[in-house]
Amino acid sequence: MSLEELVEAFAHHTAAQTDAIFRGDSKTGNKHANKRLAAFKKLRARGDVGRDALAALFKHPRMDVRAMAAAYLLRHRTAEATAVLMEISKGEGLAAFGASEALKRWEEGTWALDPAEVVTGEDSMQNKLEPPDSSSKH
Repeated sequence: MSLEELVEAFAHHTAAQTDAIFRGDSKTGNKHANKRLAAFKKLRARGDVGRDALAALFKHPRMDVRAMAAAYLLRHRTAEATAVLMEISKGEGLAAFGASEALKRWEEGTWALDPAEVVTGEDSMQNKLEPPDSSSKH
């Protein structure tokens, strides 16, 4: 898939997940969340070029898509992603809540959607990003 197709898949599955949530269909919502994550992993596998392609969604017409892209890109595009999330968090609804939570996790240091180093054999999307501990050096 091209970068553009992967970005479109990320946007489509984000919107579809939101729509499923509003219909009360968590099963379908979870399927779309998994497909969004798969698209992101393919983008991430292409390095910063893939991440930069996802930043195009910062201007997407749907607030939920903008918020999700910004949440995933907090480490890579911190200033831009933070600005997008802060603007969305001022509103109401699910996207505003999600944006607020992403910012909160970022500030707490527990954000882990795209850590700088991906641990092989583990799903890094589930792991917490922990700051390096300088006292552990031998």
